[in-house]
Amino acid sequence: MDTIERTLLEQVAELHEVPEGAYNIRANGQSAARNTTANIDIVNKTDLPGIDIIIKPGTKNESVHIPVLISQTGLKEVVYNDFYIGDDCDVTIVAGCGIHNCGDQTSQHDGVHRFFVGKNAKVKYVERHYADGDGNGQRVMNPESVVELDEGSYMEMETTQIKGVNSTDRKTSAKLADKATLIVREKIMTHGTQFAKTDFTVDLNGKDSSANVISRSVAKDHSRQEFFSRINGNNACSGHTECDAIIMGEAHVTAVPEITANSIDASLIHEAAIGKIAGEQLIKLMTLGLTEQEAEEQIVNGFLK
Repeated sequence: MDTIERTLLEQVAELHEVPEGAYNIRANGQSAARNTTANIDIVNKTDLPGIDIIIKPGTKNESVHIPVLISQTGLKEVVYNDFYIGDDCDVTIVAGCGIHNCGDQTSQHDGVHRFFVGKNAKVKYVERHYADGDGNGQRVMNPESVVELDEGSYMEMETTQIKGVNSTDRKTSAKLADKATLIVREKIMTHGTQFAKTDFTVDLNGKDSSANVISRSVAKDHSRQEFFSRINGNNACSGHTECDAIIMGEAHVTAVPEITANSIDASLIHEAAIGKIAGEQLIKLMTLGLTEQEAEEQIVNGFLK
């Protein structure tokens, strides 16, 4: 990998070098590096661009990294990755995409990830999106996640996009069986004329299933954000969806949390809040010696932490 690719790898996967354990690094539309372990196998799809990640039942305390790096202007790709997590696993999956575009053409990565999580398995999924480059070409990322949680399983998803992406349409759908749990924490920041759309749909099909979907975002300048979240309670279950946004400059933010109870025993809550930074917060930090801009940055960083 060259210096640009190493920088992207550090941003999207917090890696300074090739990781230990299982990994698949995709760079400019090709597989750049891969490693499998006794418990985690990675194989190419035969019908679509992408890979299958198979994690054996009972696998504990292992991780798999699958970052995507793009440093060519004009490269557009769609990749399909399927994760098969066996029963009783406890694993971490680190994904994400980094684009460096110094040209005039659009560079775009669309990734479709499907997760099939076995009974009583536990998965932590971390996804980061980052882009840079001084060209006029657009940097576009459109991730889609499809989640199926079997009985007693648990999945925690942390998704972050805080710099450089001109346009993104983020979709997540999930179906939960009995006693399954889904936790989603999303962080987004847009500036300039950037656009970000998030669309969640969660079907709580199983008895005693639960979901907690939380989005925090900051919209600056003339950027636009849209947040849509639907939780369908189809059994005795509990669900909560929340969107908190800070709006700055001439930005626009739309938040539409939606809950539907199809069972008398469904317990569902939704919340949404959009507002500017409170003046008293700025004044308090400025009395400590910070400039107004420095105070704003401190508040934003704390909000998205």
